[in-house]
Amino acid sequence: MEIRKVGIVGAGQMGNGIAHVIAAAGYDVLFNDISQDALDKAILIIDGNMERQVSKGKMDASAKADALSRIQTTLSLPELGQADLIIESATERETVKQAIFEDLLPHLEPHTILTSNTSSISITRLASRTDRPEKFMGFHFMNPVPIMQLVELIRGIATDQPTYDACFSVVERLGKTAASSEDFPAFIVNRILMPMINEAVYTLYEGVGSVTSIDTSMKLGTNHPMGPLELADFIGLDTCLAIMNVLHDGLADTKYRPCPLLTKYVEAGWLGRKTGRGFYDYREEVPVPTR
Repeated sequence: MEIRKVGIVGAGQMGNGIAHVIAAAGYDVLFNDISQDALDKAILIIDGNMERQVSKGKMDASAKADALSRIQTTLSLPELGQADLIIESATERETVKQAIFEDLLPHLEPHTILTSNTSSISITRLASRTDRPEKFMGFHFMNPVPIMQLVELIRGIATDQPTYDACFSVVERLGKTAASSEDFPAFIVNRILMPMINEAVYTLYEGVGSVTSIDTSMKLGTNHPMGPLELADFIGLDTCLAIMNVLHDGLADTKYRPCPLLTKYVEAGWLGRKTGRGFYDYREEVPVPTR
């Protein structure tokens, strides 16, 4: 089937990036959130990010204007029922995602494909709560979406081939690369990345190194562009903890036990860049380690 209109649920950091690349690729976008302020802020961010692309010669001004004109915002979830493809990008909590899909179901067209941008939750389980598990799959973008080239495509146990092919075609049209993953906790990228971040937090927790020494060691010793603690702050410590809990619960292996220090930071509300404090304090011009 041909995808023409894409519904996107959630106007946060991932949602605005997805709306950006989907509209830039020529699709019509219906952009939904429960907050008009969040939608307005997301459109401003998309505008600013596209303007940066224009200034770097990666997009021309007319293409930017066309892309922005293709994005419509709505507070009404049922309006997304007219879309050919829906990408859910709400908070990484299974109950929230299930509620969104349940609210959407009565309004969907028979051909509508449902997908989730979840970074760790079972696609098979999410799909089983809908009326179309064969037309449901994981569509996991990397952050920041306009820059990162990978999209993980995750089939649930019931996902059919036409659904996979349609989503694969969307990824190609976006100019990105698709990696197919089986439906196991945290898929490929986060199955490997999050235990590394968790181990960095353990290294800090046990006093092996400071925030600065850990991040410097990984940047200069393994040529990573960002240290693991800096990256955790960028992702959001609550998201990191949620994924580690999914790994720990889903695979029942103690090697995935979240570090108590990661839990403590989340309990304190120190979630990283988005709250101004995490492993670094971002409230001044230059970030300062908090330990």
